[in-house]
Amino acid sequence: MLGKKLHVKKNDTVVVIAGKDKAKTGKVLQILPKKDGILVEGVNITKRHTKPRGSESGSIVEKEAVIHVSNVMIYCSKCDKAVRTRTNTLEDGKKVRVCVKCGEAFDK
Repeated sequence: MLGKKLHVKKNDTVVVIAGKDKAKTGKVLQILPKKDGILVEGVNITKRHTKPRGSESGSIVEKEAVIHVSNVMIYCSKCDKAVRTRTNTLEDGKKVRVCVKCGEAFDK
């Protein structure tokens, strides 16, 4: 069974609108539909302590943690801010997401 359909896709640029990383922008690295979450580059950084294994020494690794999809909005480069999207159908029948304010297409 597939998860829910989310309003963001992989490689979209998004703006965090709530939480400790509010107003940060980043690229979507991974979509997790079953958790309603996404991984955003440089947002919600957590520290992971790793134990020494064999010849490797223990260390503290910083990595992105999941953020809920409701806490982000798609970033429109033409409007230069976070925007809502609308779905438009092109002449060839293909559906694309567009900015509500300016009409800029996000799906090329």
